[in-house]
Amino acid sequence: MAKITYITKAGEEIQLEASTGSLMELAVKHKVTGIDGDCGGVCSCATCHVHVAPAIYQKLEAPTEIESDMLEFDDNVNEYSRLCCQIPISETIDGITVNVAN
Repeated sequence: MAKITYITKAGEEIQLEASTGSLMELAVKHKVTGIDGDCGGVCSCATCHVHVAPAIYQKLEAPTEIESDMLEFDDNVNEYSRLCCQIPISETIDGITVNVAN
């Protein structure tokens, strides 16, 4: 089980727990403002852009070329930007905090 904290653009903190799926799926299920997941999680829309805390970012697998390409077209990109559809829920990310970028 992993604990995940989403911080919306309005500053609302939403703490959730899950053991399967992706960060995007969890956010959409719980209607986290700013994470739409329009493409359903296939890395083709960038409507699930988040900024990952630096300490956890280093634990994640590197973004694929497709993910990096999608992020190039999104606003608010920084060195810790990820598409949360590409971050699977696992014990590795337990305690992760992500800031919703849009």
